[in-house]
Amino acid sequence: MTISSLRIALLAVVLPASALAATGQDDEVDPAKIDVRDAIACRLDAPTYNSFAMAAAGDDAVAAKRGWKPVKSSNFLLKEYELPAPIVVAGTYSTRRIAFTSSGILAILDEPDPAVVARKEKIENAMGPDGVVDALVASGKVTRSQAEAEIKFRKFLGERVMSDVTDPPDGDHFRMRTRIALNVSNVTSHPGKTLYGCSYKMEMLDKDGNPL
Repeated sequence: MTISSLRIALLAVVLPASALAATGQDDEVDPAKIDVRDAIACRLDAPTYNSFAMAAAGDDAVAAKRGWKPVKSSNFLLKEYELPAPIVVAGTYSTRRIAFTSSGILAILDEPDPAVVARKEKIENAMGPDGVVDALVASGKVTRSQAEAEIKFRKFLGERVMSDVTDPPDGDHFRMRTRIALNVSNVTSHPGKTLYGCSYKMEMLDKDGNPL
């Protein structure tokens, strides 16, 4: 069972029927008709994305029908595919590589500096790219040039929240928090690449609003 399938199974167990319906799991959603560019650019609602991701990433036969070829990845957190034709995302970047995470979808861009992509999207780096270098220099053991030469990878991780909605209290019923965010990042498993995409997170809360 995939992570997405497990999430839906848990929803069915702990949520009442009315609440489950409110999550928008719609049998009429056809994954074949969803444009992957809309998913990457945060143009879907979370339930629609979940239906798409479950079908596309959870069953390679469905991916094959779309002409996607699985790509072996050195990063176990990413399920990668090569598309049959390039898509354009983030305005001007063309790519044939995409990846699913546990909560979203990413385009893998041939851009070595994620800050270039993030700047266009008004996304800031939450990691502090020079934090490790500054700490080493402050220790007095190395100069800045030595630290920068030793630490070549600069982590970038940033997001712009597009939507963050929590269901209102409903007696003793569980509630749902839905958060959609546009992400820009890089990772050591994909040197010289920028990861650009969207996370669609649906989190169950108890009657007091605490995460389960």
